[in-house]
Amino acid sequence: MKRTLALFLIIAMVSCKQTKRETASNKDENLEMAKTEVKLYTFSGGTVNANKLELFSQDTTYTGQSREFADAFYVISHPKGNLMWDGGLPEGLVGMPEPFTSPDGAFTVSRKDSVAHQLASIGMTVDDIDYFSVSHTHFDHIGHANVFKGSTWLVQEKEYDFITSEETQKNNPDNYNAIKELTNIKKINGDYDVFGDGSVIMKFMPGHTPGHQVLYLNLAEHGPLLLSGDLYHFDENREYRRVPIFNYDVAQTKESMAAFEAFAEEKGAKVYLQHSKADFEKFPKAPNYLK
Repeated sequence: MKRTLALFLIIAMVSCKQTKRETASNKDENLEMAKTEVKLYTFSGGTVNANKLELFSQDTTYTGQSREFADAFYVISHPKGNLMWDGGLPEGLVGMPEPFTSPDGAFTVSRKDSVAHQLASIGMTVDDIDYFSVSHTHFDHIGHANVFKGSTWLVQEKEYDFITSEETQKNNPDNYNAIKELTNIKKINGDYDVFGDGSVIMKFMPGHTPGHQVLYLNLAEHGPLLLSGDLYHFDENREYRRVPIFNYDVAQTKESMAAFEAFAEEKGAKVYLQHSKADFEKFPKAPNYLK
């Protein structure tokens, strides 16, 4: 009886190990298959002139300087669906004869084209976007969010609580109004594998806002890459880990920076700063794509 039980246990252990190996192998095969078909389309969501660059550091490093930022948004086409990442500047800017400058003079913004018109260039419509997500809910990332009320909004629960709070609705109603029509919501907490195969992962990197996140992609030809959200706005801030004065939590931002760099090194991922004009120009523009 004891020998029979022992034999049974050995067979069960071997079977379990084999199953784990097969599961790991299947996951690797699924990732490789997905990678061959994942496409990254890059679009312009407008242009931001930071007239007071000193806002982007805790010290006086950038006093008296200004800089032009890109404001990109992206579509990731995957065999299991399409994800839009970030939402550019408000579409109300399209068609304005002159760029708009904020009352405090900090930013001058402009946008030339609508999201629907740009999607048409890759043969898609608004209804083709299954998932909509943003790195965070500042005005330059949620400009056309409400257009995607038919999509599933993938949002960090902390970011959702932040943007829908009474404080935001009272003190920053434009930001709240930009997302209030999104009612098909999937709240997440922490990192999230969008399609379940490791090819498209939202990485929780709070600090800029409570639920700020970045996007990791693993593409067949390009390889792994990271879209930075607003963890960094330009190269100097990444090099010296400088934190804007308007960040929600400075300490948390620096922790996220350390985690981001460690993850990028671990994966051998190329980093693209979403507001960097130079990095924006590295991407093929729709209807062309990166794969």
